[in-house]
Amino acid sequence: MDFEMPALRREEAISLQLRALYERGRYGLYRMGSFEEYDLYMQNKPFLAGEDVITFTGADGRLMALKPDVTLSIVKNTPDGQVRRVYYNEHVFRRSRQSGEYREIQQMGLEFIGGEGVKAEAEVLCLAAQSLAAVGQAALDLSHMELVEAMLAPFGAEEARAAALDALRDKSPHGMREAAALAALDDATTERCVALAALSGPFPAVLPRAKALLAEDGRAMAVLGELEALCGEIHACASETDVRLDFSILNDVTYYNGLIFQGYVQGISSLVLAGGRYDNLLRRFSKAQGAVGFAIYLDALAPEEAEQGAAPAIKGERPWLNIALPKGRLGDKVYRRFEKGGLSAGAILNESRRLVFEDYDSKMRFFLVKPSDVAIYVEHGAADVGVVGRDVLLENRADVMELLDLQLGKCRMAVAGFEQFQEDLARPLRVATKYPTVARRYYAEKSRSVEIIMLHGSIELAPLLGLSDVIVDIVETGATLRENNLVVLAEIVESSARLIANRASWRFKGAAIQALAERLGEVT
Repeated sequence: MDFEMPALRREEAISLQLRALYERGRYGLYRMGSFEEYDLYMQNKPFLAGEDVITFTGADGRLMALKPDVTLSIVKNTPDGQVRRVYYNEHVFRRSRQSGEYREIQQMGLEFIGGEGVKAEAEVLCLAAQSLAAVGQAALDLSHMELVEAMLAPFGAEEARAAALDALRDKSPHGMREAAALAALDDATTERCVALAALSGPFPAVLPRAKALLAEDGRAMAVLGELEALCGEIHACASETDVRLDFSILNDVTYYNGLIFQGYVQGISSLVLAGGRYDNLLRRFSKAQGAVGFAIYLDALAPEEAEQGAAPAIKGERPWLNIALPKGRLGDKVYRRFEKGGLSAGAILNESRRLVFEDYDSKMRFFLVKPSDVAIYVEHGAADVGVVGRDVLLENRADVMELLDLQLGKCRMAVAGFEQFQEDLARPLRVATKYPTVARRYYAEKSRSVEIIMLHGSIELAPLLGLSDVIVDIVETGATLRENNLVVLAEIVESSARLIANRASWRFKGAAIQALAERLGEVT
């Protein structure tokens, strides 16, 4: 009887290639059960990609969890002092930040437990680069936790340090300046921190700039030397993978203590590979050896995912930039700035009902979308860059890079109500808003219980009709509040339009995106 073998899906074929690669490197297959005791994950929540874990009660009454991670299990089951090379191909269960639903994710990776020094890191990095090369044209970004700590050293207070971390992750110059102001840094230190946050690009090209900025820190210079040596090792074993230096890669210092890296593949809009040295995790398990490893997210490699991404860049050619603009007055203002800066021809956005407009001379494609959806288009790679209000970013917490404050659409997010309003602390405060995430976070910081009433428009009407005690909304001039006998009771945060970018697009179209950001920043 003849059997016809079905065609393998893309991620299935790649997983077979990777398995052969790892076994040639003397890594053995590790298998784990579908669940572990919940305590393992509860005690190491910061190490996990998300905080939520699916739990259930076992037959013996123990609280169990469907595995959200594999590395913790490998570390737990490796004896103290043992050298172990393992790879795995498992399904993990995590909650999607976008949908809020739990997902089963196929994850492949390897761990070198007992891997010490640069030699072990070079071995793992070569396998990471070769893994990415098996998927497509790739970029492997390197950084180091000691370099991150060196950059954060001037920021003493927790609030300033947290703001600097956010700015570093988002490559946000305005965010870094705000953090520097919180820490009362002098101008020279501030500009140095801004330059370090912006540093990104091919390793050989940006290394001299990094050395110049960190020249006074002996340990940082030594770490840059280690990364330079590792870059040479990667080029020797996987020359087709672009190696970059980028300080926006951040991991929890409780677990990671050295090399950190991330991998992206052209045409795939999300992170494909992530790893680093995590000796500190083993210390939490009272184990003396070091460890370095990485994970590959095979679900990101599915053909349907790859096809959704923004148009890929071709080496040697100026890439097309896909730009999401908000419909309405803000979008018009932003496009006028594009015209004024000579970035796009006039009359591209006309009065027709089209939602996509192309400027062939500048190689820019504009999408007009609902303001609250801009960040979603950018995060998922349908657009390379976009313009969105800070209020929207704070609400949906999109994983994007915030490159520029355009100083347009300025407003405040505030609590408003009747001027004579007196809180009844014996019951939850009723808050009407279209920003439930921001409102909950604001009142949680004040240890105030609230009942959120979600509305989509005419927010000011809620206290007038007794639906809520107060509202949380954006305020521009305050005219609407005054007309309804309401006043601002407390300001939460200032908001304005921000230029944001997809993290994968930044790796492959970074020069074009940076040029766009710089030009928009020059035009007022």
